[in-house]
Amino acid sequence: MSLNRKELERETRKKLILASALKVFKDLGLERATMDEIAKVAGFGKATLYYYYHSKEEIFNTILLEGWKNMWTSLKEFDVAGKSPRKAFISLLKRIAELVNEDRPLFEFLFFAPKALPAEYREKGEWRVYQNRLYDLLTLMIEAGIKEGQFPQMDTRLVLKAMGGIFHGLVFLGDDRDTITEAEIEEMLGTLLRKDKQAPVAHEK
Repeated sequence: MSLNRKELERETRKKLILASALKVFKDLGLERATMDEIAKVAGFGKATLYYYYHSKEEIFNTILLEGWKNMWTSLKEFDVAGKSPRKAFISLLKRIAELVNEDRPLFEFLFFAPKALPAEYREKGEWRVYQNRLYDLLTLMIEAGIKEGQFPQMDTRLVLKAMGGIFHGLVFLGDDRDTITEAEIEEMLGTLLRKDKQAPVAHEK
């Protein structure tokens, strides 16, 4: 269903507000950012800003929610049919890297900004649903790879955490990372994914 002119104008304004807020949060952080500054960057009066959002925290969480939801939507239908768990895993990481390079400021925010939130908000945020779905999918791929002997025996939680640090560095360090190949991802993750490597396995108590 197409939007009428009024609805289209409303959506356009909301997108402009979120894009402006993203810049303000990046420059000032959540604590120092203000609704006045967001309104100024967006080119709106403060009253207009408050018509759409009640607080900077609401805007902050909206960016996280829409960003993670859109990323999950782009990835959940990603075609890995016919690929081994290892190949599917590497292909999915490559697709994430491609998404990051399409809008680096947004994805830097999605991955790093939640650290500015109090712990209780990080755990309860609606955006966490979509973040967890992605992490669960990656975990399932790792577990399938272990079962088929394509990954070493290891605690999937530990490898996912370690992989995150390596992958963040691979994707976010340097502004000239326009493309990334599956071979580069294999090389960067080689230490973790070597089949002859035996990593510690955590035991549940």
